[in-house]
Amino acid sequence: MPHTLFSDADKINALPCWNGAIEISVLKGGLSNANYLVSDACGKHVVRFGLNYPFHHVFRDRETMVAKAAHAAGLAPEVCYAADGVIVTQFLGAKTFTEADVRQNAARVGRLLKGFHNALPRYVTGPGFMFWVFHVIRDYAATLKAKNTPYTDQLVSFQSQAEAMESVQVPLPIIFGHNDLLPGNILDDGEKLWLIDFEYAGFNTAMFDLAGAASNAQMTPAQAETLMESYFHLLPDAKMQRAFAAMQCASLLRETLWAMVSGLFLNAPGVDYQAYATENRSRYEAALSDYQSVYGKISP
Repeated sequence: MPHTLFSDADKINALPCWNGAIEISVLKGGLSNANYLVSDACGKHVVRFGLNYPFHHVFRDRETMVAKAAHAAGLAPEVCYAADGVIVTQFLGAKTFTEADVRQNAARVGRLLKGFHNALPRYVTGPGFMFWVFHVIRDYAATLKAKNTPYTDQLVSFQSQAEAMESVQVPLPIIFGHNDLLPGNILDDGEKLWLIDFEYAGFNTAMFDLAGAASNAQMTPAQAETLMESYFHLLPDAKMQRAFAAMQCASLLRETLWAMVSGLFLNAPGVDYQAYATENRSRYEAALSDYQSVYGKISP
């Protein structure tokens, strides 16, 4: 049964973390989870329902651990309560970024990511998890092929293109990445930026978060350069620029395949996974065309 306020209200009321009577309203925007704003005598909180999604490599105990670590690092809201399938966090009342906000704050986003990448390894615990987008793309393709979806004929080209993008990546230090830099996962309280939603967080290189922030916000080359310079404190050389351009393509291809796989398993209210796949595929093809205009055609 899809999550609705009617179906989840009893679950929310039954949580042991409230102080007095509560008021519940729906928070829109989640693509795979149900989110609610809940007020009690202590203030406002976000309740997030979500199951383990092995097909997306998402496990909620790890998400909760990272959320707590990010709060300890001063970069995320406090986790007030967590149990199987639910996490309750402090509501900051901050502005949720749009694509335009990310573009206009490229330097601030670069500094936010630098701080997150540097700080989180000191706070995360438990088994290490690595997010490598090219592995994720291969695994999504395997899932779609096994299900004999309408997308099966396209997977050979997608995988070939992804292999070409992987081949031009440059060696970088391993950091702890967020790995889901959609604009809505960045908040601005007027003084500082925050990160939320850590389903995909894990060890990676910085390139994926940087490319994800740029591609998901449709940054111009100048804005992307500002992002990179604020992170690395220098202008990227030619190899780094190529790796970054390729990783932007990979980020959009992963988002496309994410939507295709989600359509097989998820049913979030108000979310059209086919339309989301189509939108991101269009963005991917535009980014790939830009890449190929500079670096040459990638053969399918």
